[in-house]
Amino acid sequence: MSRMIFVNLPVRDLAASTAFYVALGGTVNPQFSGEKSTSLMFSDAIGVMLLSHDHYREFTKRPIGDARRDSQAMIALTVDDRAAVDATLTSAVAAGGRADPNPAQDLGFMYNRHIEDPDGYVWEIVWMNPAA
Repeated sequence: MSRMIFVNLPVRDLAASTAFYVALGGTVNPQFSGEKSTSLMFSDAIGVMLLSHDHYREFTKRPIGDARRDSQAMIALTVDDRAAVDATLTSAVAAGGRADPNPAQDLGFMYNRHIEDPDGYVWEIVWMNPAA
């Protein structure tokens, strides 16, 4: 059985968040997108679902936390090469993200930096040399 992962995120401004995640490398899937949500695919197996706060509340009774204040998860996304880490951050910053809320890590065989989306969710952009 092939597995997929979907990260569901409540967002304050759907249009701004959609622009950020497109800049991060996602492709909008119009089949599952509309006025209350945007579905973005990063690969055949990785998806991010952005939901307005009102729509997100339809799926949980828990309060929506503030990712700008509290760490809620560590989400990593790989890229093809070292230069793509910096290029991805540059693109995401231009779309409203904040670069390097956490320190960059350069271990030679692995290089990563972090980008914060408009709602405060932090993504780690990672390149690894699997031969190392």
